[in-house]
Amino acid sequence: MLEIGAAPALASLIKASISAFCQVSSSGDRILILFHGPSSAAIANLSAFLVLRGFFEAAFVRFFVGFGTADVAQVRASLSCPTNSALMPAMNLLLPFYIGLRYTWAKRRNTFISFVSLFAFIGMALGVFALIVVLSVMNGFDRELKDRILRVIPHGFIQTEEPLKDWRSVADRVLSRADVVGAAPFVAGHGLLTYDGSVHGLEIQGIDPEAEQSVSVVHQHMLVGDLDDLRPGEYHIVLGSLLARYMGVTLGDKVQVTLPDVSVTPAGIFPRTKRFTVVGVFEVGAQLDQSLALLHFEDAQKLLRRQGGVDGLRLRFADIYSAPRKLSEIEKDLGPEYITKDWSETQGNLFQAIQMEKAVVGLMLGIVIAVAAFNIITSLIMMITEKRADIAVLRTMGLSAAGVVGIFMVQGTVIGIVGIVIGAVLGILVALNLATMVTAVEEFLGAQIFDPTVYFVTTMPSQLMLSDVIWVCSGAALISFLVTCYPAWRASQIAPAEALRYNI
Repeated sequence: MLEIGAAPALASLIKASISAFCQVSSSGDRILILFHGPSSAAIANLSAFLVLRGFFEAAFVRFFVGFGTADVAQVRASLSCPTNSALMPAMNLLLPFYIGLRYTWAKRRNTFISFVSLFAFIGMALGVFALIVVLSVMNGFDRELKDRILRVIPHGFIQTEEPLKDWRSVADRVLSRADVVGAAPFVAGHGLLTYDGSVHGLEIQGIDPEAEQSVSVVHQHMLVGDLDDLRPGEYHIVLGSLLARYMGVTLGDKVQVTLPDVSVTPAGIFPRTKRFTVVGVFEVGAQLDQSLALLHFEDAQKLLRRQGGVDGLRLRFADIYSAPRKLSEIEKDLGPEYITKDWSETQGNLFQAIQMEKAVVGLMLGIVIAVAAFNIITSLIMMITEKRADIAVLRTMGLSAAGVVGIFMVQGTVIGIVGIVIGAVLGILVALNLATMVTAVEEFLGAQIFDPTVYFVTTMPSQLMLSDVIWVCSGAALISFLVTCYPAWRASQIAPAEALRYNI
């Protein structure tokens, strides 16, 4: 015969479970057990039951009085044996996870809780989806700008305060370096282009057609004509495609270039002008198509009064991203009278603006994830209020406060993780097929989102980056985990006696 003590809420459970092999009577929190047959076998069955039922906490059974000291010792030894003790940590870890999953998908007595949980799930999925798609579009525009602009503009410049007259010797010194693949002279200025009553601002660049091919790819993007048609003394000009379309000019047309300078003659003061013949049109798919005009550098020297010199040299490196470091070395080698600039100084503001815009847009869309996280908090608080009696029973059965915390952290985190996974999958699929989807929408609506006469891109660019997906999903998962901490902690502070006494 054995008498054990247990928490009152467990007395009926233990009595019902062990009555098959014992004769049991109970009074309050005490259970009197009369074994049938050999006590050792019955004690073994009883101890097995206590271990399996005791995954909440092995110590929930207290032995008060034993009729037979050996029997009591045997039960105690069985409960504390190495095999059973090894099972306890795993059971303690799995129980909160199991109950948390059950609470996540179980039907609610209060349907409003289910609605809030669904809203949190949808909000998390929508936030992750929007962030992945928008960041991919921003990456696409950044890639297009770099591909289109950096392949046209030089990687670096070498200039002096006065026109550079011995540019050929400087070019030979620079080209002797293994990391420099091209060097070409240039003369730069600004003016107005006039044709048949149309006027447009103009960026003038005087180039050496042969050397220019080593620092730029304009010669590969000629729509009509050829750079070799720029010959000294003939005053020929090559225009960007958008500029030529705006002015309405074609090959052989005569255009007038007006400079921000004046000529003083006996008849008065007149702006300096010169007529040029259009011999080519290029299209590189960048903003340069709207304003750039190319002349032979000797004609530009006369037009801009450079007195036989050039404004500097344009360089191209084998690795564009090594240009800042290499140019610093070249500047030290040439001397203090030479000034160097790299592409990050001339075009860096544009790319920095894109990165800043990407960060700001990502932060603004991250608010959607934050709102979804607050909905997770709301749903957990409402769930905890509904499950106060259940929490109290679990605590009475021996579930620790950490176990209660784990239950509701699992529930909130699962809501967030499922939303993140679905949002990430949808975002990746849309980002990979965005151009096709936009084209289909344009065909359906019969309209173009990007007018080729206005924009240098004709399709929606998208570049999915794994790093963006990882950062977005990791950040959303971290937020989902952190917002569950406070509601779960509050649930662990519920007093079982109070909750069961008042049934709240």
